[in-house]
Amino acid sequence: MKHLAAYLLLGLGGNTEPSAEDIKGVLESVGIDADDDRLEKLIGELKGKDLQELIAEGSSKLASVPSGGGGGGGGGVSAPTAGGDSGPAAEEEKPAEKEEEKEESDEDMGFGLFD
Repeated sequence: MKHLAAYLLLGLGGNTEPSAEDIKGVLESVGIDADDDRLEKLIGELKGKDLQELIAEGSSKLASVPSGGGGGGGGGVSAPTAGGDSGPAAEEEKPAEKEEEKEESDEDMGFGLFD
């Protein structure tokens, strides 16, 4: 993915056919070592292809992939008995009180904003 990200960044910058050295330069600029085998495979698969067309094609493929879960079904509510007794009254849940987080001052961190 990091090789592809560098390839796409170079493409956005106007380099329509990034070389292995171009991609290595981008990756090395942020301290990442490039894997030569993966890099050559990526360049081979993308050589001569338009990035915009590939992105559009991939987006249409992703549109058909189901996403999101069905989620669990909610618990059923029991019906009142024939005698009309609905059982004990449901207690309302009280919202959990959030403890206020103590803000750390700059003095606690050992440095100030404008030091």
